[in-house]
Amino acid sequence: MKKIVFAWLFCCSCLPGHCWGFYGHRKINYYAVFLLPPAMMVLYKPQIEFITEHAVDPDKRRYAIPDEGPRHYIDIDHYGTYPYDSLPRNWGAAVGKYSEDTLKAHGIVPWWLQTMLYRLTQAFKDKNQAKILKYSAEIGHYIADAHVPLHASSNHNGQLTNQRGIHGFWESRIPELLAEGSFSAPGWDFFIGKAEYIANPGKFIWARVLESAAAADTVLALEKKLSGQFPPDQKYGFEERNGTVIRQYSAAYSIKYNALLKGMVERRMRQSVYAVASCWYTAWVNAGQPDLSRLSNREFSPAEQQEFESLTQAWKNNTILGREHEP
Repeated sequence: MKKIVFAWLFCCSCLPGHCWGFYGHRKINYYAVFLLPPAMMVLYKPQIEFITEHAVDPDKRRYAIPDEGPRHYIDIDHYGTYPYDSLPRNWGAAVGKYSEDTLKAHGIVPWWLQTMLYRLTQAFKDKNQAKILKYSAEIGHYIADAHVPLHASSNHNGQLTNQRGIHGFWESRIPELLAEGSFSAPGWDFFIGKAEYIANPGKFIWARVLESAAAADTVLALEKKLSGQFPPDQKYGFEERNGTVIRQYSAAYSIKYNALLKGMVERRMRQSVYAVASCWYTAWVNAGQPDLSRLSNREFSPAEQQEFESLTQAWKNNTILGREHEP
């Protein structure tokens, strides 16, 4: 009977994984606001709740639009070996070499980020507050995803190495457990200086993706090593979340893994905060540094409001479209 109950809990209570988790994405956008200059803070600080809450809209969109998934990752190891020179960095050249269908099949995050940066820049030029806020929140999500090592690996959830669940372990469990400070350890520091202008956004974005790709093997290898050394009955535990009992990596296992990673998760999260703020700042500068205290289109249209509501409803239905990262 105990085995039956255990199996039922495991099968029925696991929650879908999200990139950085909702917690991580919200924190990254939140702290990015404080890296902005005063001329931008006049808009972003009063709207910090919107920018924080809507950081997760792209993940919700994965439950509504099949094409959304590939915008969050790139299986860059599909294209050879590091630094993957066979893959053109220019979208048109990449399509000409591999086809658009192939690129989408293996993820397009570095190119999609450049599209989002263009949209945000245009919103600043148009002085359209609603679009500035919407694109700021969403580009923050994709930038953060590009900093996750397993978002640059075809073994994105350890499915090829019998490590299923490592995706959510690295990017959700560890930040939620340790970022605020616990277990006699201080919280992570996200006040990390000021946003800087990015002269070559394409080069900057690809550099972040390559950093993630270079770290993917370490993420997998260290968890595999720890799993072989850790008592199996202490690797997992059960926790209640939102009224549901879920199977989760234990605190002891999570702390040990974080120590083996030597702060990688915190470091990549801090780098995400800096990159998000710097991309916001770059878009504003490239738009001519408009006065953000004097903007038009301050209210979201009925269609935009409906979009937000439909995304939340699709997410609540809990049927993801496209590739899933199992928890």
